[in-house]
Amino acid sequence: MKRKQVIKNTYTSRQIFIKKFMKNKLAVVGSLIIIVFVIMAIFAPIFATFDPNTTDLLNIRTSPNKVHILGTDDLGRDIFSRLLYGGRVSIAVGVASMMLQILIGVTIGVIAGYFGGLIDKIIMRIVDIIMCFPFFVIAIALAAVIGGSITNLVLIIGMLMWPVITRIVRGEVLVTKQNEYILAAKALGFNTFEIIIHHIIPNIISAILVSSTLCIAQGILMEATLSFLGLGVNPPTPSWGNMLVAAQNMSVLSHKWWMWIPAGMSVVLIVLSVNFVGDGLRDALDVEKSV
Repeated sequence: MKRKQVIKNTYTSRQIFIKKFMKNKLAVVGSLIIIVFVIMAIFAPIFATFDPNTTDLLNIRTSPNKVHILGTDDLGRDIFSRLLYGGRVSIAVGVASMMLQILIGVTIGVIAGYFGGLIDKIIMRIVDIIMCFPFFVIAIALAAVIGGSITNLVLIIGMLMWPVITRIVRGEVLVTKQNEYILAAKALGFNTFEIIIHHIIPNIISAILVSSTLCIAQGILMEATLSFLGLGVNPPTPSWGNMLVAAQNMSVLSHKWWMWIPAGMSVVLIVLSVNFVGDGLRDALDVEKSV
């Protein structure tokens, strides 16, 4: 009987969550846009009309037409194909850097919030010091030293952005560990690891989920920025960031809109969509917790 009641409560909570999320129209639209981008990126070889790195010197900077629906770049490469394959790289960098930030930030944030005292003070002072440094200055310096690549880009973003997650998680843990069920678990003899895994993390998962969406958006933006500066994904591998390099040319910026607007709009749309989904998750999960 108890098991049926638990299943019923879980099902009801899920219904409430979905209903509240679906009421947020921006979150729903954002979800659909993200799904479209992800499908197009995953199945890029199917949707792409040309090899993204094949050059055609007879069709340099061609405007959109029936053959090249988004035109060609300054080497005659099909922009639509490069946009699809570039989406693979940019989204992958955003997701991978998010996973690294969550892994480091949640681990350190839980340790600081749960144990408190001297451990908390030491960790938070380290976090404060890291957050004092301007991100782009350090990121540019690191990229110049270790070189630009997809792996290095993920490491740079992940290793520099985790303090934000740590502060959020620490705050959630400080509140959660004061609840009666945590005190009861301690009284029953559960060890620290069991309490953290089975009681602390499940009750702060909503904050982690919302934070992860922000991390993805930031990762995509950071990739675009660093690649635009020539310190991110190395050509000829396409990414939305290095496709925007064409906008550094004033002639292209003024008269060859197809060489930079599609990549720029892709970055704007995916980042806005991820943020909308994050807002929707936050509102829906807050309501689910309050019910």
